[in-house]
Amino acid sequence: MAVIEAEALTKSFGPVLAVDDLSFAIEAGTVVGFLGRNGAGKTTTLRMLVGLVRPDAGRATIAGHPYAKLPARARRVGAVLEASGIHPGRKVRDHLRVRAVAAGVDNRRIAEVLDQVELAGAADRRAGSLSLGMRQRLALAAALLGDPEVLILDEPANGLDPEGVRWLRGLLRGLAREGRTVLVSSHVLAEVAEVATSALIIDAGRLVAHAPLAELLARGPQRVRVRTPQPAQLAETLSEHGLRVEVEGEGLAVVGASPEQVATLAARGAVPVLECVGEPADLEEVFFQLTSTSPAEPTR
Repeated sequence: MAVIEAEALTKSFGPVLAVDDLSFAIEAGTVVGFLGRNGAGKTTTLRMLVGLVRPDAGRATIAGHPYAKLPARARRVGAVLEASGIHPGRKVRDHLRVRAVAAGVDNRRIAEVLDQVELAGAADRRAGSLSLGMRQRLALAAALLGDPEVLILDEPANGLDPEGVRWLRGLLRGLAREGRTVLVSSHVLAEVAEVATSALIIDAGRLVAHAPLAELLARGPQRVRVRTPQPAQLAETLSEHGLRVEVEGEGLAVVGASPEQVATLAARGAVPVLECVGEPADLEEVFFQLTSTSPAEPTR
């Protein structure tokens, strides 16, 4: 059953077409990576989903309702579109108290979400003293107050250090195990690949792909990793046959070929091969393959 739906969403800002006839449906209990280059229209789309931007055409619904008409919104949807809107002079705990009142949530939930985002030790600090990563955690805590079924997150890893990114990965995995629906935009493609069950890719405001992650990766070019005592000679041989070769330490990575092809060309060139292993495409390869044909417009 689709819980988030967009139907022919279109939005322009003056002469700039930000989102162009965009339609998709996201099933309940999935984690969807929302991907696109800067200016592809991701943030505008997310803002239309939660009623912050009115589309020029089309409609967006969550659980069958426009966001503004969704019953018990705080308990159905949590959103983090930016880590702002936090008064710098207000303490962390007090910020969540204000949000809890607005959402109709019991104050006892505050301690729970502070533990969940690992900010319990900062509960009495003023928001203005927090790092960007800590403000991101606080924004997530506010989104989680209502224990929502759906989370919509725009670049939640922004400002997080490596430890914070690892923590966020664990949080999203945990939410997925609980059967919640998460739509998360990110530029950190490796992290999306770690947690997402599917990917929604747009370019210049238009839909490029929406499919399970395994299906998308199967579309991409295979990568072959090769170890040889003569990497320069093998790289030259492979390049002469139109293959893309990348030097990786003492070995090579060959994109868009099979292990059999690489081994055959190495044998023809009398280059010894110590190891030749095929790997599936990674999400980054697939993303650039799908978005390289049309230049992104300067959209929001």
